Amino acid sequence: MTGTARTVGIKDVAREAGVSVGTVSNVINQSERVAPDTREHVQRVIARLGYVRSDSARQLRAGRSRIMALLVLDMGNPFFVDIARGAERTARKAGLGVMVCNSAQSPQDEADYLALFAEQRVRGVLITPSDPSGANLREFRRYGIPFVLVDRVATDADGCSVSVDDVAGGALAIRHLTAAGHRSLAYVGGPDQLQQVRDRREGALLALAEAGLPASALQEVPAERLEVAAGRDAGARILGLAERPTAVFCANDLLALGVLQALYTAGVRVPQDMAIVGYDDIEFAAAATVPLTSVRQPAVTIGSIAAGMLLRETGEHAQDHSHEHVILQPELVVRQSSLARK
Repeated sequence: MTGTARTVGIKDVAREAGVSVGTVSNVINQSERVAPDTREHVQRVIARLGYVRSDSARQLRAGRSRIMALLVLDMGNPFFVDIARGAERTARKAGLGVMVCNSAQSPQDEADYLALFAEQRVRGVLITPSDPSGANLREFRRYGIPFVLVDRVATDADGCSVSVDDVAGGALAIRHLTAAGHRSLAYVGGPDQLQQVRDRREGALLALAEAGLPASALQEVPAERLEVAAGRDAGARILGLAERPTAVFCANDLLALGVLQALYTAGVRVPQDMAIVGYDDIEFAAAATVPLTSVRQPAVTIGSIAAGMLLRETGEHAQDHSHEHVILQPELVVRQSSLARK
């Protein structure tokens, strides 16, 4: 009968090495108090016994976890993967790890994950909220765990945030299209509870007004989710419109890639028959069949800045911390999908 393997503890190492528990602890923590010969002897015993330090008890005593959590809307979207990369790079430099979770744009999933983070006593949370009411975060506040809003502007002073000016981004897209001569356009949005979707629409309407065009020049085509399949569905509906637009602005690149697929399948030429502009500038945008013009968000930088904010709020000088609100500016990257028609 196979028994359960016993975990090797620090006392086992001390007994096997013939030294005190304090000496083993000093070796583990790389203290200079231990003579080189003793250190090497203890390290050989640690390797032979397979001892692995458990930080859980130490972290509970200190009240400082070495794990920060990242909760995003959709890990299937490369934009959020890049945010995670940026957060992880900054966290690792500080000796921390990142627990990445996906709310799938579900307020209930978001609430469940926030409860889990509280149970695990994470160092702090980086979150792109999916709950439009803000109730989940209000409930989470009572645990006293710091959080940073990612890709969202904080509406109050009690928290940090890092985001991109999405109103400016929406305006960049539409200014580009109207400058190319387009007067009949469509906006493929996403779930209206997402502030990003609303802000990009607002920017689009502002740019239309600047060009002397009425709001009716922008036909709105809603999408339930910010993903390629929803973009294909939106593209099919655009093709069925009584007044087909000559240009389409999409709330993100996944939607834009789906629209592009629908137009390609229907034999509609891009950009000759219809121009397309996306948002985020994910890696796949440049690699599309027709390289996609997109409003670039510096996703890796967003993740890195957010993690840095959380580290400062939970670090040794946390008592001197004041909440920060960073708003980055987007950039239009022009590719073939929106070149002026000839």
